[in-house]
Amino acid sequence: MKQIALDIGLATGPTLASFFAGPNEAVLRHLELWVGDKSGTSPRSPVPTYLWGVGASGKTHLLKAVQAALREQGATVGWLDASIAEPPEFNEGWAAILMDDVHLYTAEQQHAAFNWFVNAQSHQLWVLGAGALPPSDLKLREDLRTRLGWGHVFELQVLSEPERRAVLRKAADARGVFLGDDVMDFMLTRFSRDLGSLMELLDLIDGYALQTKRGITIPLIKSMMENI
Repeated sequence: MKQIALDIGLATGPTLASFFAGPNEAVLRHLELWVGDKSGTSPRSPVPTYLWGVGASGKTHLLKAVQAALREQGATVGWLDASIAEPPEFNEGWAAILMDDVHLYTAEQQHAAFNWFVNAQSHQLWVLGAGALPPSDLKLREDLRTRLGWGHVFELQVLSEPERRAVLRKAADARGVFLGDDVMDFMLTRFSRDLGSLMELLDLIDGYALQTKRGITIPLIKSMMENI
């Protein structure tokens, strides 16, 4: 059976609290310190931060979590990812600038990103960037590439299978449901292995089990997939 990548939006959206750090504890603590509490009074450094790592390592989750945390504080941010064909102009009202998937930027997006970076430095704003490669390997215009790499740089590690199992087990226990080893094996071998998709899959399975008044088994999961 082919692995199925579930394209399901998070019900509440990514948060820093919902990020299972595992080997990425230093990254999480760095972002938590910068975001601070809801008062927004904690000191904030304008030194940029860049996160890199392979797919499913949590880069987008962390950027969206920072965006959500700042919004809770009443702040707005500049957001740029590879899907935004026509980036907006820099806004002096932004509290920070977030750039995701920088390794995929077109020439126009690179031009906008560099412009945002220059303005951010002039206004003492933080830039949080993320990409699949370390700064030195990015195939970007040199002035943008060097700016992405001159501040804090963190490599994100993908969780190991035992760590993913531990997260799923903890989440299932919190819901009061039992995941047998056979069910866990099925989830990890038949579906996308990134943690966000696995957690959404668990939500779906739990909801379907409650709706059908059945325990969580492999036949139940197969039935759910046939009916969604």
